[in-house]
Amino acid sequence: MTDDMSLSRRGILATGCVLAGAGVLAACGSSNGPSSSSPSASTDSTDGSASGGEVLTTVAAIPVGGGSVFDGPKVVVTQPVEGEIKAFTAVCPHQGCLVNEVADNQIICPCHGSLFSAEDGAVIQGPATSGLAPVAVMVKDGAIVTD
Repeated sequence: MTDDMSLSRRGILATGCVLAGAGVLAACGSSNGPSSSSPSASTDSTDGSASGGEVLTTVAAIPVGGGSVFDGPKVVVTQPVEGEIKAFTAVCPHQGCLVNEVADNQIICPCHGSLFSAEDGAVIQGPATSGLAPVAVMVKDGAIVTD
């Protein structure tokens, strides 16, 4: 009879472990909410449901093929093609200088001449060896807002 009780205890313990493990897995599951593959991709929301951070500027103020640099949040916003808004950190990865200009779809660092793509932040010309990190922004009622 001792062997039967031992098996029952083991069975109960094993069942409890399985149930506890299932509960942990369920709690760690991912949500099926919307996601964006590009952190700087623009999202046009005019219904007021999107919550945003700081208003940087308007879409109309960003020239096509150009952009603007914002010192406070250290963000550079570009419009590589009409209606496509992108944003990146304005801090050059080479030595931490702030980029200061966007011209001909190139983001320019004044310190050592690094050039970055206004489309994806990639290095066009060094000395920087890595690109500008994307920054999430959204377009809401014509305004560009940090996400």
